[in-house]
Amino acid sequence: MSAQTCVKFCNLGRMAFSRAYQIQSQAARVVLEEVGSNRAVASNVVLVVEHEPVYTVGIRSKQYPARVEQELRSLGADFVRTDRGGLITFHGPGQLVAYPVLYLGSFFRDKSMRAYVCSLEKMIITLCARFQVEARTTKDTGVWVGDNKIAAIGVHGSRYVTTHGFAINCNTDLGWFDHIVPCGIEGKGVTSLTRELGREVTIDEVYPALVAAFEQQFGCSTVEEIKGYD
Repeated sequence: MSAQTCVKFCNLGRMAFSRAYQIQSQAARVVLEEVGSNRAVASNVVLVVEHEPVYTVGIRSKQYPARVEQELRSLGADFVRTDRGGLITFHGPGQLVAYPVLYLGSFFRDKSMRAYVCSLEKMIITLCARFQVEARTTKDTGVWVGDNKIAAIGVHGSRYVTTHGFAINCNTDLGWFDHIVPCGIEGKGVTSLTRELGREVTIDEVYPALVAAFEQQFGCSTVEEIKGYD
C-alpha cells in the first residue's frame, strides 16, 4: 500500500438506515468508477452514522419470514433486508455504525476480503483497548468481551470495493437485542462500552478513537470530510 493513501471520514450524524444506504451506494459508485478507469483511487471513505432503530438481515434473509418482520416492526423499529454477509442484528441510538467504502487494492496486495475483515477486528480491539476494555476475536466474526459481543461486522464486496461494515455498541439500549438471536449465534450475549466501564460512553467520545485506530491498523492518513446530504 502506498504511504500516500488517504481515507476520508464523513460523520453523517443520526440518520435512517435507508438514507445512509443511499449515500453508501453513491460513494461505492464513485470508487468503482475510479477502479474501472484505472485511475488512482482517491475516494476511499468511511461513513459514520448513528441509526434510528432498525433490524437488518444479511443475504440469508429467508430465515426471517414476514411474521418475524412484523413482530420486530411492532417494537417501533424498521426492518431491512440487505446484501451484506451475516444474519440479523440491530442498529440504533448509542451505536457507532461505520461503512468503509474502500478499494481493497489500496490496502491489501492480494485484495483479500478475509484480510480486510481481520483488519477490522484488530482495529476494533485496538479501539477497545484505548478505553481499557480487553476485547478479543473468536471463531465467530465480530469482537467480543468474554462471551458478549461488543461489535458486529457484516460486509459486502463488489470488484474489490467494500460496502456495509461494523457497529460498535457505545451506550446502546441493549434491550433491543433481547428480541433476536444477534448474528444467529446462540448462547451468547451483547455488551457495550458503557456497560463494561460502568459509565456513559457516547459516540462523540468514541469517534476520535475510531479514527486513530483506523489510521494505525490500515497504515493510512485520514481527513474529515464535511459534506451535505440533503
